[in-house]
Amino acid sequence: MAQAGPLIDTLKRELKAQGKTYADVAKVLELSEASVKRLFADKNFTLERLEHICDMLNIELSELVQRMSKAQHQLIQLTRDQEKEIANDLTLLLITVSVISGMSYDDIIYTYNIPETTCIQKLAQLDRLKIIDLLPNNRVKLLVAPNFHWLPNGPIQQFFQEKVEQDFFSSRFDKANEKLIVTNAILTDSSNARLQKKMERLAAEFNELMQEDHAAPSQQKNGTTMVLAIRQWQYSLFKKMSK
Repeated sequence: MAQAGPLIDTLKRELKAQGKTYADVAKVLELSEASVKRLFADKNFTLERLEHICDMLNIELSELVQRMSKAQHQLIQLTRDQEKEIANDLTLLLITVSVISGMSYDDIIYTYNIPETTCIQKLAQLDRLKIIDLLPNNRVKLLVAPNFHWLPNGPIQQFFQEKVEQDFFSSRFDKANEKLIVTNAILTDSSNARLQKKMERLAAEFNELMQEDHAAPSQQKNGTTMVLAIRQWQYSLFKKMSK
């Protein structure tokens, strides 16, 4: 089933939207919760099991497929030229990151010292770039997919690596809302690949949580950045000591 992965991702979003858990799914499928977690991790469901879960959610399987199709038609990446246009304008970049993170026009004005006319102009620019629909009363309809990501080594990623990296890692990461984990190991290529898959799933969950928190009041939310990285690497001073 070529669309199994996106379909299961859509199902997970629907479960979270309705406040359902893996434990609820386990009861419906008469399986252990651990077995259900494996099914979602492997994205391996029979049609019958999908129908049982859809019944629990009071939606038709065809409706779930329609929602998947709608998500797939959303923007997943920008072109290099689009990213370059955004990266060259700091205010536009700030507003772009803000709306993709789920902030509204009112949230942006409340949070940042940006004149209303400037904010509207930048939102209109994002509308032209097809990142948002700018609706009446400055309402924003986001056109990017939940799994939207910047181009690998593209203008936006390069900007953050050059300008933000040092600032980001200047923290001691010792506060309740911060965490830094650094581990080292000697791994096979297959184990490395497995870890990369887990990182992709964690990034997807990060985006799902952002969607869930969209309706929460601005006062209850804080800008949050998660950096996931893995590479075959050895500290240069250690490398000099290698045979």
